[in-house]
Amino acid sequence: MRVWLAERAGLPGAPLFVTRSGKALSRDALEHRLAKYVQMAGGVCPTLMQKSVTMHVLRHSAAMRLLHAGIDTSVIALWLGHENVETTQVYLHADLAIKERALARTTPAETSPGRFRPTDKLLAFLEAL
Repeated sequence: MRVWLAERAGLPGAPLFVTRSGKALSRDALEHRLAKYVQMAGGVCPTLMQKSVTMHVLRHSAAMRLLHAGIDTSVIALWLGHENVETTQVYLHADLAIKERALARTTPAETSPGRFRPTDKLLAFLEAL
């Protein structure tokens, strides 16, 4: 990415990917290119063809990576261009690791950490309901 940014020598606010005329690529053009390269990558990694890879998925994945790295949701909202920070809260709801860390902080001191593992007897009872 650094090489591409240096090569294009654009201004900070300039589009990252441009058309022949220097205008920003449309969303459709970006989706078309992504689909093309996912198809090519599928030749090397066949399981990729079973996945839904879209610009939205990449955007969501980037937001989740930032969240896992400990970046504040207000910064993620700015990075994603959200008008409202509350829009970014959906990533908090989607992240089970954050929920587990929050629960771990509330665990009484006398209990051992970890997930609950039901016994086979309990599972059989629940399945019979």
